[in-house]
Amino acid sequence: MAWLLYKIGRWCFGHRTVVIAGWLLVLIGTAMGSATLSGPTQDSFSMPGLESTRAFDLIKERTPQAVTDGATAQVVIQAPPGQQLTTDAVKKQIAAAVKTATTAHVTGVTDPFTTGTVTPDGRTAYLTVNYDRPAVMLDASDKDAMDHAASTLRADGLTAVVGGNAFPATEHGASAEVAGIVIALVVLAITFGSLLAAGMSLLTALIGVGIGLTGITTLTGFVELSSTTPILALMLGLAVGIDYSLFVMSRYRQEIKSGRSREDAMGVAIGTAGSAVVFAGLTVIIALVGLAVCNISFLTQMGLGGAATVAVAVLISLTLLPAVVGVGGSRVTGGRQGLLTRWLAKRAGIPGGEGVRTVGRRWADFVVKHRVSTLLAGLGVAVVISIPVLSMEIALPDDGTAPAETGQRQAYDLISQNFGAGANGPLLVVVDTQGAKDPVAAVRAATAIVEGVHTDITAVVPAADPSNPSAVTALSQQLQAVNFASITVIPRSGPSAADTKQLVSTLRDALAGLENQTGARALVTGSTAVGVDIAASLSSALPIYLIVLDTTGPVVFLLPLLLTGILFGLAMDYEVFLVTRMREEFVHGTPARQAIAVGFQYSARVVTAAAIIMIGVFGAFSLGDNVIIKSIGFGLAIGVLADAFLVRMMIVPALMAIVGRHMWSLPRWLDRILPDLDIEGQALTRHLDEPAVPKKVDSLL
Repeated sequence: MAWLLYKIGRWCFGHRTVVIAGWLLVLIGTAMGSATLSGPTQDSFSMPGLESTRAFDLIKERTPQAVTDGATAQVVIQAPPGQQLTTDAVKKQIAAAVKTATTAHVTGVTDPFTTGTVTPDGRTAYLTVNYDRPAVMLDASDKDAMDHAASTLRADGLTAVVGGNAFPATEHGASAEVAGIVIALVVLAITFGSLLAAGMSLLTALIGVGIGLTGITTLTGFVELSSTTPILALMLGLAVGIDYSLFVMSRYRQEIKSGRSREDAMGVAIGTAGSAVVFAGLTVIIALVGLAVCNISFLTQMGLGGAATVAVAVLISLTLLPAVVGVGGSRVTGGRQGLLTRWLAKRAGIPGGEGVRTVGRRWADFVVKHRVSTLLAGLGVAVVISIPVLSMEIALPDDGTAPAETGQRQAYDLISQNFGAGANGPLLVVVDTQGAKDPVAAVRAATAIVEGVHTDITAVVPAADPSNPSAVTALSQQLQAVNFASITVIPRSGPSAADTKQLVSTLRDALAGLENQTGARALVTGSTAVGVDIAASLSSALPIYLIVLDTTGPVVFLLPLLLTGILFGLAMDYEVFLVTRMREEFVHGTPARQAIAVGFQYSARVVTAAAIIMIGVFGAFSLGDNVIIKSIGFGLAIGVLADAFLVRMMIVPALMAIVGRHMWSLPRWLDRILPDLDIEGQALTRHLDEPAVPKKVDSLL
């Protein structure tokens, strides 16, 4: 494979105009598709088979006109100190504002004065506005109407805050991308000592990201994708694209310094570092595609989107980068030695520099000499920093995790302060009376069971007030028509609290015998119940996912699985680049333990720069507003930090030194079966050093 990639690198270097034009045409095509064919992203998702989702399915089946996934807005209204909302004048002001906010997409607005969502002192109240479609499908006129209604209330001297999921705060995500790019450019410039070389690596990575991102955006016009799919693809594509370009460019500059021509140097760089890029990229792609085994739609979408962008990054680094470097000419390798390189080594990139004592070489010699104690120390640190995983809690993100300046967070806090945190996430008990002999009695029995659970419950709102005959009659008619009724439970704790999760389990256990008693069944749902079910589902899916390939207020529900997949793939990046350089020294005759130190000497500085870039890119995304992207960015930054500097530079070299030459051993029967892919470029360099070209080149593939 090294020989094949060598020829690809030379061809792209020599036919740079054709290659660059081809990639630009691809970018223009995907950009045009993105501009003309893209559709809205969808943040809702479904996981069939869960009790909480079965309840929503039942409601949708029995009442097709009902909208179970429509957006909701919570409007919290508060009077100035010493005043009340219950006066006739204020009620008229609120009614007028509600009328202003009611558009064609509003299916209903709750009245706080009849539903009881007014504090005893009459100063604070909240109402809920329900829409007939998800938030992404609402018009600008819907938001304008709600903003105007809130402004009118504020003009009347009231506090009015709009929360809920109907109008999420505008996220300023562009700053994360810019910050990540700036960090990458600084690290590349310091590493190469040349803005031109740094700019070329960054330019090719950005073109790859642009193609991947616009391609995914085009797909939104044909399939439903979550809003986090393109953002994750952008994050991964930017990080790996820059890193892959860095690895190839570093090897190219090294080959130039060894005396090769520019064309041959690029061929060798693609044949050696490019081979590592291919296998590193494949591990990331396999890990991301492997998320599909969990059978969770949004995880599959995110995995496939990220994998596609990584695949583009690999192709870009193998083809476009050689072409762009060819355009740059000798200026790419000009300039002073990089500051990072000078700090990491007294001399860098000089083949056979056994006498060179770089920082990396000194560290590698120390690890090899004290291999057992280093391994134990590294494992001990890993165990200590992994302890928090034992108390990890998984939950759906809610408005309580939104930035403090947003309406969602302010509304959440006001409701928590005045009505209890549980009012932000009520539970819904759906009683299916289709098999009950006496449906009304079954609903009463379910209500009694729920009211008998006193732990962590603030209030229970029955399907009908038993003391109101007309309400009971209406309930009977409803049961005859649709065969279900709903009981609302207001927890004492917030939606993501452990006590509320336990309440879901307690309610389900208490209602388990309802079917035997009455013939009716009860399903507990609501946002908290959905979070509990998803957590259980993902926990059961995680072992399956780990088997198919080789994790951490509450953690966003998808984070453990997603980080496992992404970090597994990214970890293989560093493993491949670090170990292949050691293997390259070994196959060229260097003793096993010495090969570890020498290989570490040449690869550690590049891996360090690559890790800093990835940490910078992921860390920049962790500064955004989206709680999911923030969590993913922070988790990936910490994961790469631990993997690059603890695992790959401490634990792995120590373990390899303990195993010694047996690290590179294979049973003869297995060695005969496996193809010789020549990742280290042994056959390639042997062929290039020979005076004549061998007649049968295929043996080198």
